[in-house]
Amino acid sequence: METSTSSRLEKIRNIGIIAHIDAGKTTTTERILFFTGKLYKIGTVDEGTAVMDWMVQEQERGITITSAATACQWKDKNINIIDTPGHVDFTVEVERSLKVLDGAVIVLCAVGGVQPQSETVWRQADKYKVPRVAFVNKMDRTGANFFKVLDDMKTRLAANPIPVQIPIGAEGNFQGMVDLIEMKACIYKGEDKNAGFEVTEIPGEVKKLASQYRHELIVKLGEVDEVVMDKYIHEKGLYPKEVREVLRRATIAGTIIPVLCGASAKNKGIQPLLDAITDYLPSPLDIPPVNGTNPDTDEEVIRKQSEEDKFSALVFKIKTDPFVGKLAYVRIYSGELKPGDTVYNSTKGKEERIGKILRMHANKQEILEKALAGDIVAVVGLKETTTGHTICDKENPIVLESMHFPEPVISMAIEPKTKADQERLGMAMHKLAEEDPTFKVNYNKETGQTIISGMGELHLEVIVDRMLREFNVGANVDKPQVAYKETITRQTRAVGKFIQQSGGRGQYGHVVMDVGPAQKGAGVLFESKIIGGAIPREYIPSVEEGVIDAAQNGFLAGYPVTDIDVKLVDGSFHEVDSSDIAFQMAASIALHDALKNGGSVLLEPIMKLEVTTPENYMGEVIGDLSSRRVKIEAIDDRPGLKVIRGLAPLSEMFGYTTSLRSLTQGRASSTMEPSFYQEVPKNIAEKIVELSGRNNTKKDK
Repeated sequence: METSTSSRLEKIRNIGIIAHIDAGKTTTTERILFFTGKLYKIGTVDEGTAVMDWMVQEQERGITITSAATACQWKDKNINIIDTPGHVDFTVEVERSLKVLDGAVIVLCAVGGVQPQSETVWRQADKYKVPRVAFVNKMDRTGANFFKVLDDMKTRLAANPIPVQIPIGAEGNFQGMVDLIEMKACIYKGEDKNAGFEVTEIPGEVKKLASQYRHELIVKLGEVDEVVMDKYIHEKGLYPKEVREVLRRATIAGTIIPVLCGASAKNKGIQPLLDAITDYLPSPLDIPPVNGTNPDTDEEVIRKQSEEDKFSALVFKIKTDPFVGKLAYVRIYSGELKPGDTVYNSTKGKEERIGKILRMHANKQEILEKALAGDIVAVVGLKETTTGHTICDKENPIVLESMHFPEPVISMAIEPKTKADQERLGMAMHKLAEEDPTFKVNYNKETGQTIISGMGELHLEVIVDRMLREFNVGANVDKPQVAYKETITRQTRAVGKFIQQSGGRGQYGHVVMDVGPAQKGAGVLFESKIIGGAIPREYIPSVEEGVIDAAQNGFLAGYPVTDIDVKLVDGSFHEVDSSDIAFQMAASIALHDALKNGGSVLLEPIMKLEVTTPENYMGEVIGDLSSRRVKIEAIDDRPGLKVIRGLAPLSEMFGYTTSLRSLTQGRASSTMEPSFYQEVPKNIAEKIVELSGRNNTKKDK
């Protein structure tokens, strides 16, 4: 049985396609599905007919918004593919996909090279230690330069890229590639999907270059494998099979990134890419066993990637489906799952029942009898389960490590148009927040407004559009606002007392806290230092709850408080009058006192900005950036273009794309992604505080 399990798992590849926006991920995925026989007709992103971009919003905008899962077969291997978005506003989709995948294909544009979002997805893949192969796409475009992309990978990604192919020609003259392992040429006979290619001898003009890169390939493999090094030193030949085996081990270990090239839109390079996916990317057997903790004992538990081990799976995505309700996408790490099974949600401590198990092909579904270790499937029937939760066997509980999602940087107020919309709006926001962990909904008590927050203007625009189309909710939205935060700059001691005596049982809570700044990105830290029962242990969680609740609205302008370290050091209680609510209130009073006396400052999101502009507009572009408080960090050259990289305060960048177009007659482009929070300059902070005071006064009236 173990052998059949091993041979089944050995044939599985769980991969993601990741890239910067417009590098050609979805087009590459569509071609993979065509050449593996999953599609009979190729869709295109430009025409809005791509199978993987099935949402109305994706087809209208020509971008991927949600990660789509599909499965196909190449030779004797089963490939599960997740096509992820390239736009930074939907970075959560990449994050959660990489968490459950075994390997990834990073698609890079032969003209643009390594772009800002390429760096982001690369860092995300590094975080989860995902082995990758790189595919340099768009070799047929003007300005395509395969070797410049290799340099970019070394300098900007600190990667170790090893070409396993080099292109024959480029731009309009791109004909195919040299396979450096077989040392043969692969020449395409046309651009039609059925045109195919022929394997021939290497053309004279690239022979010397091919020998040079083949030599480099063997040397690099020799650095990671002693047998290769020994054969190289003693000038013994290496069989292609041996080269592939060593390359596979080095790719899985993360020491080497095999690089291929092609032009997906022209159907060139897809079959060799499929070979590389099956040859070099790991099967579930090549991935270490998965670690987790036992929720009852907090001890470490290990699950082998095998259907013989006890069942465990991670829910990495929730989707609302118009026909079956809530779909939970799961990666099964061990054991097996059947419809009708009762599973245990170890994150929440609740039992759930599995309805149907589905294999997804974008938004189409195939019903399965069972799912086994190594599979990525969608299940129907999980009511209490959401993104990041573990489901497992109740008798053998395990909690797998969850995912961490970035904090939203932009907010807007939203209100229903009519009374009938009111109820639907609440339901729609609940479902969308369940699907997307970077979409947050808050109610501002001071202004009485519902505030939605997300990763960028496009993110919130798509959310509001989906409310209208999918949930039929009419809503009015204000202009997007920056999601400022507040923190303190010095250590302070704060006292909070909540005492009420009004006949019968009163309320009594008294806390003393030391509150100080915490490191960047720490959020709100709470620790109890109470010794000797000044406050009974059962009230400590209420103090923490009071602190976290009070941190939702800061002292200066009502923005959430972050990066503070709260230590509960003393307090007192009353035998009869103390209660959970009294200690919550006391903690809330103490925190507001600390913010008042701790030198509170406002923080603003700073974005990583990259602007690509023709040289003759450099002056105007830089002048405009300076007026927006942008700190320019580097200016690089590309043929005929300048690439400006810098750090920009988000508050100054609303509508930047439009103004950049008018400055450069539509010839420049820009990309931005959240980087970190930093203190707002004093003069600007004063205006924000004054404005928020005025808004609150208006609402009160």
